[in-house]
Amino acid sequence: MAIGSALYVGSVVHSRLRPGPHRLRYRVFSLLLDIDELPSLTRSLRFFSVGGFGLFSFSPKDHLSGTGEDMRRELESIMRGAGMEPDGGPIRLLTMPRILGYSFNPLSIFFCHGADGALRAILYEVNNTFGQRHSYFFPVAETGHKVMRHACEKAFYVSPFMPMGMTYTFRIEPPAEKYTLSIVVSDSDGAVLTAGQSMSRRALTDRELLRVFFTHPLMTLKVIAGIHYEALLIWLKGVGLQTRPSPPAEPVTFVAQKQTEKESAPCRI
Repeated sequence: MAIGSALYVGSVVHSRLRPGPHRLRYRVFSLLLDIDELPSLTRSLRFFSVGGFGLFSFSPKDHLSGTGEDMRRELESIMRGAGMEPDGGPIRLLTMPRILGYSFNPLSIFFCHGADGALRAILYEVNNTFGQRHSYFFPVAETGHKVMRHACEKAFYVSPFMPMGMTYTFRIEPPAEKYTLSIVVSDSDGAVLTAGQSMSRRALTDRELLRVFFTHPLMTLKVIAGIHYEALLIWLKGVGLQTRPSPPAEPVTFVAQKQTEKESAPCRI
C-alpha cells in the first residue's frame, strides 16, 4: 500500500510592503508525515527517527499541546471542539523535521481527512521565537476545488515588528504533486506583508533525505538564525518594535468555514 508521507522541497518568500519595504527568499524542505505511519517510517528509514536523536527526527512534543501525547487523540479532540465528528481518516502534518536534534517551525500545518480521503479541516500551527504556540482551525468546504481561500483575525503575537489588530488571508493548494501556500497580512489600510511557500513532492526515502541534508545543510538552524538576522535588518530600516501581549487563553482559534476559491489553478508566490 502506498504511503501518504512524503518529502517536499522548494522555497519560501517573505515581502514586507510597509513601513520599511523588505524582501527575502530562501530554499527549504518539509516532511509530510502521516501520523499513523510514524512507527513504520522510523523502522524503514535509517536517517529518520521518532522521539529520538538522528540525522533527521520528529518529536510530537514540538506540536499541539507539547506533551508528546497521542497526536491523533489531540487532533480529534480539536475537531470535536469545532463541531466535527472524526471518523478515523488520515491526519497528515507538513513540518520541518529536527536536523541533528534541532528544529524551529514558524508554521506547521495539519491536514485532517475523512475516511473517504476527502480533506475535512486544516489546522495552521504557529510558533513564535518566544517559545509560544497558537493554532488556527478551519473546516474545509466540500467543493472539490483544488485551491482554498480563508481568512481570520490575528490572535497571536509573532513578529516584534507586526502589531495585533490585523487579518490573515490564506490561499492554499494542499500537498499533492505540488504544494503552495500564500499568506497576506493586512491592516485597515491594506496589505502589510505577504508570504508564500511553493514545493514539489519527492519520495520519502533515505536517499532523498541524504540528498536534502547536503543541499540544505543545517536548514533548521539557518531558519532561526535567519529570522534574527532579518529582524536586525528591519530594525535598522527604522521599523519600531511592538509590545508583546500575553498569548491567547485558548490554544486554538476556531474559524468559521470560508468560501473556497472558484479557480483550480495553483497559488503563485
